[in-house]
Amino acid sequence: MDSMLLYITDLFGTAIFAISGVLLAGRLKMDPFGVMVLGSVTAIGGGTIRDMALGATPVFWITDTNYLWVIFTTCVLTMLIVRRPKRLPWWVLPVCDAIGLAVFVGIGVEKALSYQDSAMVAVIMGIITGCGGGIIRDVLAREVPMVLRSEVYATACLIGGVVHTCALNFGYDNSNAFIAGIISTLFIRLGAIRWHLSLPTFALNK
Repeated sequence: MDSMLLYITDLFGTAIFAISGVLLAGRLKMDPFGVMVLGSVTAIGGGTIRDMALGATPVFWITDTNYLWVIFTTCVLTMLIVRRPKRLPWWVLPVCDAIGLAVFVGIGVEKALSYQDSAMVAVIMGIITGCGGGIIRDVLAREVPMVLRSEVYATACLIGGVVHTCALNFGYDNSNAFIAGIISTLFIRLGAIRWHLSLPTFALNK
């Protein structure tokens, strides 16, 4: 896949996830510092865990501070734009989160494959990249992380990562496999939001 396209997509995903962090912080009425923290950990938390697991150190935002500038600018602009008396529609936060999720899963799979050849590891790294920042965000916000709820969340990442790696094995080029994985993750996650789809829950009988 073209390295510049991958880089731009990564910055786009960083901005989208930062927005989702800011919106949650706004819902919880945090101060500007809290907003910045929540936006930052959402945007780069998963990628940081991925890079440390792969041994890709220093992690990406240390070697390229453009990620930090994107986060800072996105957080400030989002605070200014959405600061209105009227409440945001309920779907804005989950849809922003879904877009960032899909993009980051694709980024995680691509980066993992550039460091090793295992499709299984690549899918796991995609899930970590997509879900890691959201988990940290939700824990800091004292909410149950989406990945631990019955919602179709990590499952969407898993399917998107499998589609991505399978497309590569079937001979598709990196760009088409990348797009196929993103679309798969996004459609499944948006479908789950729209129709309130969830997985069966595990419960022990008393």
